[in-house]
Amino acid sequence: MKSEELNVAGFCHQNFNDLKLSFEENFLKHGELGSAICVYHDGKPVVDLWGGFLDANRTKPWNKNTLCLMYSLAKSICALSIHILADRQKLNLEKPVCDYWPEFALFNKQNIKVRHCISHWCGVWSNENAKPGDIYDPKAMQRAIEEQRPEWEVEKKGAYNTINIGFICGAIVKNVTGKTIQKFIYEEIVKPLNVNYYLGVPQEKLALCAEIIPNPADSIHSAGKNPDSPVRRAWRAFPKNFGPTEQNSLRFKKAGVPSFGGFGDARSMAKIYALIANGGEIDGIRLLSASSVKKALKLQWSDLEDGLLKRPTSMAMGFMKNPPDGTPLFTEFADAFGHLGSGGARAFAVPSKNIAGTFISNFQSERRSEGVRTENFINAVNTCIHQL
Repeated sequence: MKSEELNVAGFCHQNFNDLKLSFEENFLKHGELGSAICVYHDGKPVVDLWGGFLDANRTKPWNKNTLCLMYSLAKSICALSIHILADRQKLNLEKPVCDYWPEFALFNKQNIKVRHCISHWCGVWSNENAKPGDIYDPKAMQRAIEEQRPEWEVEKKGAYNTINIGFICGAIVKNVTGKTIQKFIYEEIVKPLNVNYYLGVPQEKLALCAEIIPNPADSIHSAGKNPDSPVRRAWRAFPKNFGPTEQNSLRFKKAGVPSFGGFGDARSMAKIYALIANGGEIDGIRLLSASSVKKALKLQWSDLEDGLLKRPTSMAMGFMKNPPDGTPLFTEFADAFGHLGSGGARAFAVPSKNIAGTFISNFQSERRSEGVRTENFINAVNTCIHQL
């Protein structure tokens, strides 16, 4: 994009100007199509920028209300739902999942605890009994998970749970509350915080959704096409030819697939993470106690090669920490946490600095949930924090 074509809008506090410069650089030098960033500091937004276009033809400008698919950031919101219920003493993270979902105990899963599932530590990441398209059928997914044998004993190895985690959380939430996880998230997180994040985009919001544009260099989707890859075993429930074409469909937008189907704007996800960074409260609204936040962010496992995607991974209870190879995925600070989303979406928070933020884009990244545009955002956040 040429400088005269740049259409960035929003606001940026002067102390965070490096973020504005890096955001503009993504369009000018790194092929960005449409994107938004938001950063909260001390419970207030200090950066809220958007720019580019919703569509590949560059005819629809990205605006303040644009919604974008955030992929696996949804996993952290599903985990947050579990933490909210635990905080309210409706469930116990140390209890077996089968206490809340009896059928889960089948095939030697009776010792898997709730915290193991939200920490990607349960070994139940494959869905060998699922059929293509089952991601649209929660009951079918639950049956497939019930019939699935763990890949290994609990706590033996961590493995990023690409699909099953959201459906496991969904079954627990439904059995404990009687509500679908989509409804629970809307009523207990979205409405109280007055944010725009949807597992299942409402009819009146569909026109706000950005078009997802593929990146040929996106290696994780290449792995999913390899019949010998364990990723293929984890993705049996995907419809055939699952990719941006399907993800741009009305079926997908409305479905609210719990592991990776959430649409929202950057400021909404940033506010949710700012609440966690601030000990569970923001704008006078408390969703978690400080002790529950502390428990949620406690490291559960760390490995230079996780059991599925073979990448360095460190997991708390539903939230990622910086990996053991030292890559500052969520800023360079020791207490940083967050979550990756396929295509480059990134949410982060640093409680010690009371700062949190989100990067989203409709042009997928060139690596597995990582890429130069996302890393520019995180690097600029590091710079800004040091200048405070």
